[in-house]
Amino acid sequence: MAPRLLLLAATTGYSTRVFADQTRRLGYHLTLATDRCRVLDDPWGDHAFPVRFEQPEEAARQLAAAGPFDGILAVADRPAYVAALAAQKLGLRYHPPDAVAACHDKHLARERYRAAGLPTPDYFRVSLAEDPAAAACRAPYPCVLKPLGLSASRGVIRADGPEQFVSAFRRIAALLKEADILRLREAANSYIQVERFIPGVEYALEGVLTEGCLKVLAIFDKPDPLDGPFFEETIYVTPSRAPDAAQQALIAATEQGIRALGLWHGPIHAEMRRNQQGVWILEIAARPIGGLCAKALRFDPSMPLEELLLRHAVGQDVAAARLADPASGVMMIPIRKAGIYQGVDGVDRAARIAGEVIVTAKEGQELRPLPEGASYLGFIFARGASPLEVERLLRAAHAELRFEIAATLPVVGRTPR
Repeated sequence: MAPRLLLLAATTGYSTRVFADQTRRLGYHLTLATDRCRVLDDPWGDHAFPVRFEQPEEAARQLAAAGPFDGILAVADRPAYVAALAAQKLGLRYHPPDAVAACHDKHLARERYRAAGLPTPDYFRVSLAEDPAAAACRAPYPCVLKPLGLSASRGVIRADGPEQFVSAFRRIAALLKEADILRLREAANSYIQVERFIPGVEYALEGVLTEGCLKVLAIFDKPDPLDGPFFEETIYVTPSRAPDAAQQALIAATEQGIRALGLWHGPIHAEMRRNQQGVWILEIAARPIGGLCAKALRFDPSMPLEELLLRHAVGQDVAAARLADPASGVMMIPIRKAGIYQGVDGVDRAARIAGEVIVTAKEGQELRPLPEGASYLGFIFARGASPLEVERLLRAAHAELRFEIAATLPVVGRTPR
């Protein structure tokens, strides 16, 4: 009989449909659980099981009652915690709930890294109710202020002195009071983490755990410097051009971080920096790489990352997986200015250079750059004979794109007659 798979994902997530389509292509019986509206009758046309990620225990109970399943997979941070709770109830192999919770809380993760002896910057946690000027007096400069529960560099700001600290604090506090974040009802979003800035080169590691054993799928270089004041990621290229010893150090640090967090079975995505003092874990997430970036990876002979993770979720052995391309990469197209998206020119020219360009912005969509923004204009994918060639193709393709973004007009009230 075909395996029964429970897939948890955000309704509006970039990769939700990709994973769902791959599940069906494999012939698995799919139960898709998303945060879609539970009142309307299948508004997204995806036949998803509606759950509330802000009520994880109740969501897990509902999903467990819909079982049994042969495997479980989550493709974003908040769904991963519900998946961990559901897996525990269903008796499925997955990451433990407390480990997934630690991944999603930057303060708790730092506490565990420090307890495990991993290199850890000076850090402390500040309540939004505290006086930012007083907190600024305690900060190690340069420092980085981070919302505890947000991801993809949203709300992350560097401060080089007290004045910048106070400005950054107030900007993050305003972001955390926006409706889309308050709706999450996460206690972590009442705090800001302050950490000493870690200089160095940044990397990402994509992997999958099988009962605690890490299979490294790819190590990505991030060739664009990420020194602030904001930390918008753009280009990922694999294989890494770092020396073999440096790559082994990245893997060893990731394995230490995994043990410190208590992760056990399923996908992981790690972000880290390397400098003369060693490797510093920025975060390890209990999910695959975000957005559509998974399309940058395929495995012999032509297996996409989504398929590999789905096969792993239902118990298949993926230990022999090897990257199919000599080099590959993705560029997350940054939003350079706020406004209303009107359109783009040059997509065909860019695609002829790089191979594939996907514009995810929709006409009429309001765009916000980091640190407030939570999306990209789209993604560029390239494959080549070397990492250097892939990076060149991504930059050349991006140079062909011309985005039309109209200014957002202020809302002016009517003058009383």
